[in-house]
Amino acid sequence: MSGEFLLAAYIFFLAAFVGFEMISKVPTTLHTPLMSGTNAIHGIVIVGAMLVAGSADSPLRSVIGFLAVIFGAINVVGGFAVTDRMLQMFKKKAPPPKEKHAN
Repeated sequence: MSGEFLLAAYIFFLAAFVGFEMISKVPTTLHTPLMSGTNAIHGIVIVGAMLVAGSADSPLRSVIGFLAVIFGAINVVGGFAVTDRMLQMFKKKAPPPKEKHAN
């Protein structure tokens, strides 16, 4: 194993641990607003993944880049769906139509 791979693995596992610890400390009421805010970040992730997949020099890197694009897109679409659903909860509902009584 090369030193570059070990460094990348170390950074990945450290980022995963720190991310998990940070998210687990967020109150439940803030999860949905934070998710809607991260949609823009995942858009940047998709662009980066496309750049990596396009400049890959081996089939393995191409596959990893392609999977990164797919998972990033799933994350963006899911984030927007949750945000849309959250915003639907705050819309005022139309009052039911009044019935006319014939007298």
